[in-house]
Amino acid sequence: MKTVLRVLSIFLMLAPGAALAHTGTGVHQHGFAYGFMHPLGGIDHLLAMIAVGLLAAHLGGRALLLVPLSFVVLMAAGGAVGFMEIRLPYVELLIAASVVVLGMLVAFRTNVPLVVAMLIAGFFAIFHGHAHGAELPDGESPLPYAAGFLLATALLHLAGIAIGLGLAKLSASGLGQRIVQAGGGAIALAGIAVFARLL
Repeated sequence: MKTVLRVLSIFLMLAPGAALAHTGTGVHQHGFAYGFMHPLGGIDHLLAMIAVGLLAAHLGGRALLLVPLSFVVLMAAGGAVGFMEIRLPYVELLIAASVVVLGMLVAFRTNVPLVVAMLIAGFFAIFHGHAHGAELPDGESPLPYAAGFLLATALLHLAGIAIGLGLAKLSASGLGQRIVQAGGGAIALAGIAVFARLL
Protein backbone atom coordinates (compact mmCIF):
# COMPACT_ATOMS: atom_id res chain seq x y z
CA MET A 1 0.00 0.00 0.00
CA LYS A 2 2.89 2.37 0.77
CA THR A 3 4.24 1.84 -2.74
CA VAL A 4 0.87 2.71 -4.25
CA LEU A 5 0.69 5.89 -2.17
CA ARG A 6 4.21 6.88 -3.22
CA VAL A 7 3.35 6.49 -6.92
CA LEU A 8 0.14 8.46 -6.40
CA SER A 9 2.09 11.23 -4.64
CA ILE A 10 4.59 11.48 -7.50
CA PHE A 11 1.80 11.85 -10.07
CA LEU A 12 -0.02 14.41 -7.95
CA MET A 13 3.14 16.48 -7.53
CA LEU A 14 3.07 16.94 -11.30
CA ALA A 15 -0.47 18.30 -11.33
CA PRO A 16 0.14 21.78 -9.78
CA GLY A 17 2.67 22.51 -12.50
CA ALA A 18 0.26 21.50 -15.22
CA ALA A 19 1.73 23.80 -17.83
CA LEU A 20 0.07 23.15 -21.15
CA ALA A 21 2.25 21.97 -24.00
CA HIS A 22 0.71 24.45 -26.39
CA THR A 23 1.27 27.79 -24.76
CA GLY A 24 3.22 29.25 -27.65
CA THR A 25 5.94 30.46 -25.30
CA GLY A 26 9.50 29.42 -24.62
CA VAL A 27 12.70 29.16 -26.62
CA HIS A 28 12.02 28.97 -30.34
CA GLN A 29 13.28 25.79 -31.94
CA HIS A 30 12.86 24.52 -35.47
CA GLY A 31 11.38 21.61 -37.35
CA PHE A 32 11.68 18.08 -36.08
CA ALA A 33 13.27 18.96 -32.72
CA TYR A 34 10.56 21.47 -31.86
CA GLY A 35 7.85 19.03 -32.88
CA PHE A 36 9.46 16.23 -30.87
CA MET A 37 9.66 18.34 -27.71
CA HIS A 38 6.12 19.68 -28.02
CA PRO A 39 4.25 16.70 -26.47
CA LEU A 40 6.91 16.42 -23.76
CA GLY A 41 6.53 20.03 -22.67
CA GLY A 42 3.10 19.87 -21.06
CA ILE A 43 1.60 17.60 -18.46
CA ASP A 44 -1.73 17.28 -20.31
CA HIS A 45 -0.23 15.78 -23.46
CA LEU A 46 2.35 13.72 -21.59
CA LEU A 47 -0.12 12.04 -19.26
CA ALA A 48 -2.77 11.42 -21.93
CA MET A 49 -0.27 9.68 -24.17
CA ILE A 50 1.13 7.53 -21.39
CA ALA A 51 -2.46 6.68 -20.38
CA VAL A 52 -3.16 5.48 -23.93
CA GLY A 53 -0.23 3.08 -23.57
CA LEU A 54 -1.40 1.92 -20.13
CA LEU A 55 -4.89 1.29 -21.51
CA ALA A 56 -3.49 -0.66 -24.45
CA ALA A 57 -1.38 -2.75 -22.06
CA HIS A 58 -4.42 -3.49 -19.91
CA LEU A 59 -6.53 -4.57 -22.91
CA GLY A 60 -3.67 -6.58 -24.42
CA GLY A 61 -3.69 -8.51 -27.68
CA ARG A 62 -4.41 -6.43 -30.78
CA ALA A 63 -5.03 -3.37 -28.58
CA LEU A 64 -1.28 -3.10 -28.01
CA LEU A 65 -0.94 -1.97 -31.62
CA LEU A 66 -4.35 -0.68 -32.63
CA VAL A 67 -5.17 1.67 -29.73
CA PRO A 68 -1.91 3.67 -30.00
CA LEU A 69 -2.07 3.51 -33.79
CA SER A 70 -5.58 4.99 -33.83
CA PHE A 71 -4.29 7.81 -31.62
CA VAL A 72 -1.27 8.54 -33.83
CA VAL A 73 -3.23 8.41 -37.11
CA LEU A 74 -6.03 10.69 -35.91
CA MET A 75 -3.56 12.96 -34.18
CA ALA A 76 -1.91 13.45 -37.59
CA ALA A 77 -5.32 14.32 -39.03
CA GLY A 78 -5.96 16.79 -36.21
CA GLY A 79 -2.50 18.26 -36.76
CA ALA A 80 -3.32 18.83 -40.44
CA VAL A 81 -6.49 20.66 -39.43
CA GLY A 82 -4.44 22.80 -37.06
CA PHE A 83 -1.82 23.52 -39.75
CA MET A 84 -4.61 24.77 -42.01
CA GLU A 85 -5.78 27.11 -39.23
CA ILE A 86 -9.24 25.54 -39.14
CA ARG A 87 -10.66 26.12 -35.68
CA LEU A 88 -12.16 23.29 -33.65
CA PRO A 89 -14.36 23.98 -30.61
CA TYR A 90 -13.27 23.33 -27.04
CA VAL A 91 -9.78 22.07 -27.94
CA GLU A 92 -8.21 22.85 -24.56
CA LEU A 93 -11.15 21.49 -22.57
CA LEU A 94 -11.26 18.27 -24.57
CA ILE A 95 -7.52 17.77 -24.13
CA ALA A 96 -7.99 18.09 -20.37
CA ALA A 97 -11.02 15.79 -20.56
CA SER A 98 -8.88 13.21 -22.37
CA VAL A 99 -6.51 13.04 -19.42
CA VAL A 100 -9.43 12.49 -17.04
CA VAL A 101 -11.22 9.89 -19.18
CA LEU A 102 -8.12 7.90 -20.12
CA GLY A 103 -6.87 7.99 -16.54
CA MET A 104 -10.19 6.71 -15.26
CA LEU A 105 -10.25 3.87 -17.80
CA VAL A 106 -6.87 2.77 -16.45
CA ALA A 107 -7.79 3.33 -12.81
CA PHE A 108 -10.94 1.21 -13.02
CA ARG A 109 -9.40 -1.43 -15.33
CA THR A 110 -12.28 -0.88 -17.71
CA ASN A 111 -12.61 -3.71 -20.22
CA VAL A 112 -14.01 -1.72 -23.11
CA PRO A 113 -14.23 -3.42 -26.51
CA LEU A 114 -11.25 -2.80 -28.76
CA VAL A 115 -13.26 -0.68 -31.22
CA VAL A 116 -14.55 1.52 -28.38
CA ALA A 117 -11.01 2.00 -27.01
CA MET A 118 -9.82 2.96 -30.50
CA LEU A 119 -12.69 5.42 -30.92
CA ILE A 120 -12.04 7.05 -27.54
CA ALA A 121 -8.30 7.34 -28.19
CA GLY A 122 -8.84 8.56 -31.75
CA PHE A 123 -11.46 11.14 -30.80
CA PHE A 124 -9.22 12.79 -28.22
CA ALA A 125 -6.19 12.48 -30.52
CA ILE A 126 -7.82 14.87 -33.00
CA PHE A 127 -7.74 17.65 -30.40
CA HIS A 128 -4.21 16.88 -29.21
CA GLY A 129 -3.09 16.95 -32.85
CA HIS A 130 -4.95 20.18 -33.53
CA ALA A 131 -3.21 21.86 -30.60
CA HIS A 132 0.19 20.78 -31.91
CA GLY A 133 -0.63 21.71 -35.50
CA ALA A 134 -1.88 25.15 -34.54
CA GLU A 135 1.48 25.80 -32.85
CA LEU A 136 3.50 25.36 -36.04
CA PRO A 137 6.07 28.17 -35.95
CA ASP A 138 5.70 30.79 -38.69
CA GLY A 139 7.53 29.87 -41.85
CA GLU A 140 8.17 26.27 -40.78
CA SER A 141 7.50 23.28 -42.99
CA PRO A 142 4.82 21.17 -41.32
CA LEU A 143 6.31 17.78 -42.25
CA PRO A 144 9.45 17.70 -40.04
CA TYR A 145 7.52 19.33 -37.19
CA ALA A 146 4.68 16.78 -37.53
CA ALA A 147 7.17 13.90 -37.74
CA GLY A 148 8.65 15.12 -34.47
CA PHE A 149 5.44 15.30 -32.48
CA LEU A 150 4.14 12.03 -33.92
CA LEU A 151 7.36 10.19 -33.04
CA ALA A 152 7.33 11.61 -29.50
CA THR A 153 3.70 10.54 -29.17
CA ALA A 154 4.46 7.00 -30.32
CA LEU A 155 7.37 6.76 -27.87
CA LEU A 156 5.15 7.93 -25.00
CA HIS A 157 2.61 5.27 -25.96
CA LEU A 158 5.40 2.67 -25.92
CA ALA A 159 6.51 3.92 -22.51
CA GLY A 160 2.96 3.51 -21.19
CA ILE A 161 2.75 -0.01 -22.66
CA ALA A 162 6.12 -0.95 -21.16
CA ILE A 163 5.12 0.39 -17.74
CA GLY A 164 1.75 -1.37 -17.88
CA LEU A 165 3.11 -4.72 -19.00
CA GLY A 166 6.15 -4.51 -16.72
CA LEU A 167 4.18 -3.69 -13.59
CA ALA A 168 1.57 -6.35 -14.40
CA LYS A 169 4.36 -8.94 -14.06
CA LEU A 170 5.77 -7.41 -10.88
CA SER A 171 4.24 -9.91 -8.50
CA ALA A 172 1.69 -12.67 -8.30
CA SER A 173 -0.16 -10.71 -5.60
CA GLY A 174 -1.34 -8.11 -8.10
CA LEU A 175 0.73 -5.30 -6.56
CA GLY A 176 1.92 -4.14 -9.97
CA GLN A 177 -1.63 -3.87 -11.27
CA ARG A 178 -2.65 -1.86 -8.22
CA ILE A 179 0.24 0.52 -8.88
CA VAL A 180 -0.95 0.94 -12.48
CA GLN A 181 -4.49 1.60 -11.24
CA ALA A 182 -3.20 4.14 -8.72
CA GLY A 183 -1.24 5.79 -11.51
CA GLY A 184 -4.39 5.92 -13.64
CA GLY A 185 -6.25 7.55 -10.77
CA ALA A 186 -3.47 10.08 -10.36
CA ILE A 187 -3.53 10.81 -14.10
CA ALA A 188 -7.28 11.44 -13.87
CA LEU A 189 -6.77 13.77 -10.89
CA ALA A 190 -4.06 15.64 -12.77
CA GLY A 191 -6.50 16.01 -15.66
CA ILE A 192 -9.09 17.46 -13.29
CA ALA A 193 -6.47 19.96 -12.10
CA VAL A 194 -5.73 20.96 -15.72
CA PHE A 195 -9.47 21.17 -16.42
CA ALA A 196 -10.02 23.39 -13.37
CA ARG A 197 -7.30 25.79 -14.51
CA LEU A 198 -9.10 26.28 -17.81
CA LEU A 199 -12.43 27.20 -16.26
